[in-house]
Amino acid sequence: MANIRSKSESKRKQILDAATMLFTEQGYSSTSMAEIAQDAGVSKQTVYSHFGNKDELFAASIKQKCDSYHMTEIGLDTANEPAEILFVLAKRFLAMLTSKEALAIHKICAYESKSYPQLSELFYQEGPERIVNDVAILMADFDSKQQLAIPTPKFAALQFLNMVKGECWMRVEFNTKKQLSEAEINRYLTSSIAMFTKGYSL
Repeated sequence: MANIRSKSESKRKQILDAATMLFTEQGYSSTSMAEIAQDAGVSKQTVYSHFGNKDELFAASIKQKCDSYHMTEIGLDTANEPAEILFVLAKRFLAMLTSKEALAIHKICAYESKSYPQLSELFYQEGPERIVNDVAILMADFDSKQQLAIPTPKFAALQFLNMVKGECWMRVEFNTKKQLSEAEINRYLTSSIAMFTKGYSL
């Protein structure tokens, strides 16, 4: 039984990997379920048995990409200060946000939003909304453990994530000639996190 499940999970991942690559390279409208099946090395019927339609597959590919950065695995450790935990979270979030796939999907949703208005909604639900909710849980943990005073966790999560994007995301998004170095990014994040934790100090 376990072997059957593992085969099924393996095929599901093959499909998701193929879908992510094709959506990223070709866009949503130009990618067919048949192409995804061919690239995944499975039958079209297998694709539909795992994902009912292209919208569902698009949403699942976004979720898998977000999950690959382990955003939801950040938890509290009594040995770590909030600033240390937030720095790890910030680095993972920024890496995900500036990845080739995330940038491509963002552009796809903007470009194809008139023809496929559901894309932006799917992207928001499986990407930004899930991440904000997960970070809000972390903020609530800081508050309950009296490490920071955060009465509105979701509000704080939105503040934090938008602060993290900073100049780095803008430069990557607009593909400017100058990009920030790792040292510049780290200095910005360290300074921003210090300001954030001071603002929510007990």
